[in-house]
Amino acid sequence: MTEINRQIVLAARPEGEVEPRHFRLVETPLAPLADGQVRVRNHYLSLDPYMRGRMSESKSYAQPQPLDEVMIGGTVGEVVETKHPRFAVGDKVVGMFGWQEYGTSDGTALKKVDTTHVPLSAYLGAVGMPGVTAWYGLNRIIVPKAGDTVAVSSAAGAVGGAVGQLAKAQGCRVIGIAGGEEKCRYVVDELGFDACIDYKQNNLRDDLKAAAPKGIDGYFENVGGAVLDAVLARMNAFGRIALCGMIAGYDGEPVPIKQPQLLLVSRLKLEGFIVSEHMEVWPEALKDLGTQVAQKTLKYRESIAQGIERAPEAFIGLLKGRNFGKQLVKLI
Repeated sequence: MTEINRQIVLAARPEGEVEPRHFRLVETPLAPLADGQVRVRNHYLSLDPYMRGRMSESKSYAQPQPLDEVMIGGTVGEVVETKHPRFAVGDKVVGMFGWQEYGTSDGTALKKVDTTHVPLSAYLGAVGMPGVTAWYGLNRIIVPKAGDTVAVSSAAGAVGGAVGQLAKAQGCRVIGIAGGEEKCRYVVDELGFDACIDYKQNNLRDDLKAAAPKGIDGYFENVGGAVLDAVLARMNAFGRIALCGMIAGYDGEPVPIKQPQLLLVSRLKLEGFIVSEHMEVWPEALKDLGTQVAQKTLKYRESIAQGIERAPEAFIGLLKGRNFGKQLVKLI
């Protein structure tokens, strides 16, 4: 009996907010393995804000997601069939198989991982791309010193939560910005931030002034829009800003900076980055992050949707800030 692979493909390009109609669930027979190939049963797939940018045809740092093809994305799973000398049945692996239940590969960009001390799902979060994003932006762009004040937007998310904990470990005062009382309580009580501001209270500027009376030295930006404007007004001279996301404008028109002159007045360094362009740091970053997760000194939280058919709904929720921590889809 031929096995069936259930997949989510991009059915149409959204011009505004993403809707379920932009995706389609398809079923595709699995072809027999060729020599040198390996088949993986994906256990979890990763949902990330960057995927929204790739759904459009506008110019970006990566090629657009092709129509009628499997949505691009990171996965973790288990080898279930192999004709590849480097992989055995039962190996746990990280790959980029996208939104589908099975992946077939020649082994390129497929990495075996050890789940003895690090849960498999964490390789898509704290010990994966989000964790390395946090590590790189903090250590290579913000470069904090003990005593610095570091602010982090989307602080309850997979990237922001890691940034704050790493900065605290380096002796910084850390201020999170998140949406809602529950998320702010988690950021302070569980992750150990010094303070967290609920941007939904619409009092960002005053709350930032109260939380950072001596100003902000480093800022990790995931959001943009009004949050970025409020933080810019509190940045100290020669402050550093690591820019990895602008989710406030992903579902519509980009939100411009209202006072760009502050970049000059305060002599700020603002650097955007794509962590996949800095593969030279991944081994060091992953070793550090993996050790901290194994020792339970780096905490994380996951939002998990069950089943491939729930991926579109979970992704739309991610773009609206409904997730808490890393958003995953569990497939098995």
